[in-house]
Amino acid sequence: MGMTAGDRLGADIKRAEQALMAAKSSALKDADLTVAQYAALFALADHPGMSGAALARACLVTPQAMAAVLKHLEERGLIVRSVHPWHQKMLETRLTEAGAQTLRLADERAVRIERRIADEFTPQERDTLRELLARCVAAIQRD
Repeated sequence: MGMTAGDRLGADIKRAEQALMAAKSSALKDADLTVAQYAALFALADHPGMSGAALARACLVTPQAMAAVLKHLEERGLIVRSVHPWHQKMLETRLTEAGAQTLRLADERAVRIERRIADEFTPQERDTLRELLARCVAAIQRD
């Protein structure tokens, strides 16, 4: 073994990610949303008309997983999908008023978690953490 358990950072990163996802999952139950559904609504609020593939990339899930998310959100009346005016094979996705209301409710809860994280660090530490995490991603993707 080339590294001791104490030298490995992967478990620490995974532990933080799992804690974040568990907290968000719990917080979003009142809005009857999963973390992936919330992420899709959140992305659509900033970028109305995104395609399913673009949403999948923005939400860090596979296109297949996003297709299931969008199907569920559409069945609940939280989004509408329509054919793009120029690209007939592409569907644009937009929030409905019910989707916007659900997102507001969910975001009130999710932002509390994000605020607790942010409050643990100074602005400079948050910038440093982002830089360090970006370096982790770059190191993982090298090869």
